[in-house]
Amino acid sequence: MNQRPARDIIAGSMPPAGPGVLMTIQEQVLSFIHRPGPGRFDSLALDVFRFQYVAVPAYRRYCDNLGIGPENLLSPDEIPLVSTVAFKYASLCAPDSAKLPGALTFLTSGTTIGRQRRGLHVVARPDLYRASALSHLRATMFPDGVRMRMLAIHPTADGMPESSLSTMISWCMAEFGQGPSLCAADRLRLDAEAALAFLRVAAKDAAPVCVLGTTAAYASIFHQLAARGEAIALPPFSRMMDTGGPKGQMVALGAGEVVELAGDLLGIDPAYVINEYGMTELCSQLYDATEFNTPGEAARERVKLAAPWMRPLAIDPVTLRHLPEGTPGLLGFIDLANLNSVSAVLTEDFGMVCEGRVRILGRAGVGGPRGCALSVAQFESADLSLTR
Repeated sequence: MNQRPARDIIAGSMPPAGPGVLMTIQEQVLSFIHRPGPGRFDSLALDVFRFQYVAVPAYRRYCDNLGIGPENLLSPDEIPLVSTVAFKYASLCAPDSAKLPGALTFLTSGTTIGRQRRGLHVVARPDLYRASALSHLRATMFPDGVRMRMLAIHPTADGMPESSLSTMISWCMAEFGQGPSLCAADRLRLDAEAALAFLRVAAKDAAPVCVLGTTAAYASIFHQLAARGEAIALPPFSRMMDTGGPKGQMVALGAGEVVELAGDLLGIDPAYVINEYGMTELCSQLYDATEFNTPGEAARERVKLAAPWMRPLAIDPVTLRHLPEGTPGLLGFIDLANLNSVSAVLTEDFGMVCEGRVRILGRAGVGGPRGCALSVAQFESADLSLTR
């Protein structure tokens, strides 16, 4: 087991990757994202923790309060998780990270607690986020390697630079798009007419199209089509990614309804309708497992696939202890792509984890679980560098 001092890791030295070659922790994580291998996650997760313990003052103080440090942490299961709510109160990054060349700063939507205080995630190394996002998109949304026309019904990065989803959509369109593409939304509105016109042309040209957007945006598109008694028959291999669930909808549209309406109104095969689970506080995402990206997958209730560099966990909401596989609990993740902030993140969502797959069960109550609230309180009351 790797027990190198944290100071060696933050200095940038890692085990030799070959004769005379030393890899920084950043290079090590990037290499793992591009070429994940069995048995490497645990040791790399420990190295990432040691790096973050030294580099992120707020996280170090939190770990010290728990009596946990590099000298006594032996397993990734012992890495302290930080609630997503803490991103609203503490600067969970290295000092001056936001000033580094190329650094990106993302803000949460603030839909659960309100917009008075929005969570902030500084991504000092966007190349890690990009590699993580595109690698898992390739495995889950584009496993066939087909490039196609792209339609975004959510703003792209040029229109909403503070949105991590917008950034991911821009990367996706650039990486997997071919031929005409369109962003039919800005931060104020969705141009449903432009989106529908784009889809009609794609259907006429028999050109597959990939649609990217939030569930709320799809609800608007579906409503427009249904109100007109219109259906657009997109060609085979067309696909769509929806994300966000019921947020922003007047009438909540469930995941199953999205799949059904996409088939009825757009002609998209159910296996090509894939829901994404992600959040500002994580640089990696999860996607539905379907027959398209996971041959043989025929589960009645969809489960989500995590990337090899992300470990999903179910956590007891009171004790914050790890729960056995198949036991419902708060969802937590160790996301190695979160290298320059905090890799171990506790969400406000309930779910189950089984063999690395995740079933989302719903949102925790507005008041928050007791254990989670106590954890967040340490960030609120401690002498930390608060975000503005």
